[in-house]
Amino acid sequence: MVQIIASDMDGTLLNDKMVISKRNAAAVKEAQKQGVHFIVSTGRAYDEVKPLITEAGFNCPMITLNGAFVLDEKGKEISAAPIPDSIAKKIMLTLKKNGLYFEVITAKGVCSDNKAKRIENFAELLASISPDTPYKLAVTLASARMELMNINYVDNYMDLVDDPKTVIGKIVVFSPEGQKVLGPIKDELSKNDNLVITSSGPGNIEINHVNAQKGVALQAYADSLNIPMDNVMAIGDNNNDVSMLKAAGISYAMGNGSDEVKMLAKYVTAPNTEDGAGIAIEEVLAKKN
Repeated sequence: MVQIIASDMDGTLLNDKMVISKRNAAAVKEAQKQGVHFIVSTGRAYDEVKPLITEAGFNCPMITLNGAFVLDEKGKEISAAPIPDSIAKKIMLTLKKNGLYFEVITAKGVCSDNKAKRIENFAELLASISPDTPYKLAVTLASARMELMNINYVDNYMDLVDDPKTVIGKIVVFSPEGQKVLGPIKDELSKNDNLVITSSGPGNIEINHVNAQKGVALQAYADSLNIPMDNVMAIGDNNNDVSMLKAAGISYAMGNGSDEVKMLAKYVTAPNTEDGAGIAIEEVLAKKN
C-alpha cells in the first residue's frame, strides 16, 4: 500500500509550459486527501519550487537540490548535505578555466553571474521540452517564469564561498553542446569521491556532495515517518532520479524519460506533456482502494 509519493519536477510533474497541469495537481491533492504523504524531489531550489506548487493549489515537503536540502511544508530545513567551501572553490575555478556558464544554488536560492545567460538557458530548456515552441517565444516564456523566482545576481561567485553565512548546495553547469563538452568535465570532477554528478537533461550536469542524492534523502524521509520503502512510490524521468527510483518499492518512469530510467523503473507512464505523473498517481491510488 502506497504511503509516500515522491515526484521529480522538470520533465515529470511539470509540463512543457513548465507548470503543474490541472490533472497532475488534482492527483496530488487527492493523494493528500487520502492520507498519502506527497513530497517533491527535485534538482530545483526552494524558491523555484514554492511558486509552482502554490500556483497549483497545494503544499508539501520538498527534497531540493537533489537532496542537498530537505525542507518541511513551511520551508524549514530538516537536513542538509552541502558542498564544502574548499571543494566548491576548486569546482568554480575548473569551470571558469573551461569557459563554462554555471549557476550556484545556496540555501538562500539560485545565484547567477549572468542574467542573459540565465534566460538563454531557461529558454533552451523550454525549447527542448517542447520542440514546437519557437525560440523567441521560449525566451518570452522563460523571462515570464523567472519573474516568479527569486534569482540572486552576483558579480563574483567567489564572494559566496568566502561568506561564512552562505551554504552551497549545488552547482549546475550548462552547455548547448551537451555532453560533448560536459562529459570531460564530469569525468574530471568525478575523481573527487566527495562529489556526485548527475544530470536533469542533456544540456547540463549537476554537482552535489555525495550525500546529497534523491534516494538517500527519500530513504531518510521515509525512516522519519517509520514507513517502509516498499510503500514508497517515486516518479522521475532523468539521471538525477535514478537513486530514488532504485530506493522506492514502486517506481514509475515518465514516457519522455531517458532509456536508463525506463529500463530501471517497474512501470512507465505517459509523457509529462500528457499528465503522466497524474496518471501514475491515479493508478496507484486506485490499487490502494
